[in-house]
Amino acid sequence: MNIKRILALACAGTLSLSLLTGCGSSAETDTNADGKLRVLTSFYPMYDFTCKIGGDLVNVTNMVPSGTEPHDWEPSTNDLKNLEKADMFVYNGADMETWADDLLTSKSDSLRVVMASENVELMTTDGEHEHAHEHEGADHHHGDFDPHVWLDPENAKTEMETIKDALAEADPANAQTYQANFDKYAAELDALDKEYSDTLSPLPNKTIVVAHEAFGYLCAAYGLEQVGIEGLSPDSEPDPGRMAEVIDFVRANNVRTIFFEELVSPKVAQTIASETGAEAKMLNPYEGLSDEQLAAGADYFSVMRDNLAALTEALK
Repeated sequence: MNIKRILALACAGTLSLSLLTGCGSSAETDTNADGKLRVLTSFYPMYDFTCKIGGDLVNVTNMVPSGTEPHDWEPSTNDLKNLEKADMFVYNGADMETWADDLLTSKSDSLRVVMASENVELMTTDGEHEHAHEHEGADHHHGDFDPHVWLDPENAKTEMETIKDALAEADPANAQTYQANFDKYAAELDALDKEYSDTLSPLPNKTIVVAHEAFGYLCAAYGLEQVGIEGLSPDSEPDPGRMAEVIDFVRANNVRTIFFEELVSPKVAQTIASETGAEAKMLNPYEGLSDEQLAAGADYFSVMRDNLAALTEALK
């Protein structure tokens, strides 16, 4: 259903949706009886980062259900009601949530809106870098930027800092706690960044073949190159000409691994792997987690270390 149609029907009913609520919340999302900030996040990385910075001081509800690919997801009337109850809305920006502008047309004046990628140097869809501030409020079409900024740990740190600053401004009495939480995870992100650099830099191969081009920031950070079977959209399928090009590239460059991703069908990657004798393996863009991963306690750090292990095996 189109987001504008949902806005028109917002008062007509509620669509059932499983939401992820946590960070030590003891109250329902429709009450602020415990005095905690009520934060609505757009999709899982924003939920994870907000929980890490906010800890037990915030009640966080995530919009995109677990196991759902977020690129083509759109809000329901239930999400509009949660937005009305929230004190803060945290989203990635950079063209990730194409529905956000329409959703926020109905926001209350008291809602704090946090675009986590605000201070990240963005990559355009053709791989060029442009700073986010240059485009704030600009009239540009959706899809100008690669939104997957969080896959570079240093960008993840920048996004967490933006969230930390917003929480501290909204709740100054607990600013020191938010700062302490940020400092803890910033150190962990710096360690993860070093782990990636130390592990990947000596490997002889530097090119990865991926189902869709979600890994531009990660590749730029560590001297890798991604060859995408398709572009930034995970749902589109390549035409036969593109399939032939990728198959020729894989054979010519002795690529041993074709990466597919969590939450998207692996069939195209598996087809190319079968044609070339390569293996099809998962590289996770961390756009969402399954119920099983959530139950196992997976988070940004565990997924990124799983990705590092997969890259190391593919490139050695």
